[in-house]
Amino acid sequence: MFGGAGREYRWKYGTKKETFGQIAVKARKHASNNPYALFGQVLSLEEIMASDNVFDPLTRFQCCPPTCGAGAVILCSDEFAKKHGISNPVYIAAQSMTTDYASSFEEQSMIKMVGYDMTKQAANQVYEAAGIGAEDVDVIELHDCFTANELLTYEALGLCPEGEAEKFIWDADNTYGGKYVTNPSGGLLSKGHPLGATGLAQCTELVWQLRGTADQRQVQNARIALQHNLGLGGACVITMYRRD
Repeated sequence: MFGGAGREYRWKYGTKKETFGQIAVKARKHASNNPYALFGQVLSLEEIMASDNVFDPLTRFQCCPPTCGAGAVILCSDEFAKKHGISNPVYIAAQSMTTDYASSFEEQSMIKMVGYDMTKQAANQVYEAAGIGAEDVDVIELHDCFTANELLTYEALGLCPEGEAEKFIWDADNTYGGKYVTNPSGGLLSKGHPLGATGLAQCTELVWQLRGTADQRQVQNARIALQHNLGLGGACVITMYRRD
C-alpha cells in the first residue's frame, strides 16, 4: 500500500525515484549519531537505490525493519515535577487522534488509503488547539515506515505545500540546517520500528531534544516538537510538545 502510494505520487507530480531514496540517506546519516539506532551505517544514495527492489519505487533500504524494543514515559503534574527536582519539564501543548475518513476508501487513492487525510486533519486540529503553527516547529519525529510515507507526511503536516515535497527534500529542508529536522533519531527506517513501542520511542526522542540532552544529534535551541504516529486500519495520533 505504501509503495502504491509512492507510485501514485510519482504519477501525479513526476517525482524522481531518487527523491524517495534521498530520505533514506538522511535517515541513515541521522541514525549514525544515535547509539540506540539499529542501523547506524551511513549509506550513499547509490547504495540505497541499488538495494533489492521491493515495490516500485521502494527498495529494501527504503523500508523499515520491524524490531524489538521498548520505551517509557512518565506523565505528571507540575507539582510532582517540582517535588522530584525536575527543572526542565516538557509539556504536551496539544494532541489529536483521527481515524479513517470515507476518502480512505471511496476515492480510490492509495495516498488517501495510507492515511493522508487522517494526518492532515489531526495536524490541523493540533495546530489550532495549541495556537502554534507548523512554521513554529523545530524538530519532528514522524512515522517513516517507508520513505514514501515520510514524503507524503511532509505535505500532510503542512511542512511544505502539496506537490512540493521533492523540492523540500533536495533543498535539505528536512534536516539540520534546513527548515525542520525530521527524525533526528534515524526514524523507523534506521532506528527501527518496535511496533507497539514506536510511539513512546518517538516521544522519548523529542523530550531529549527539548531538554537539550540528545548529544550529537541535538537540534539547536529546540523549543517546539511535533510527533506523528500512524497505523493503518486506521488511526493517526499527532502530539505537539513544548518547553517554556
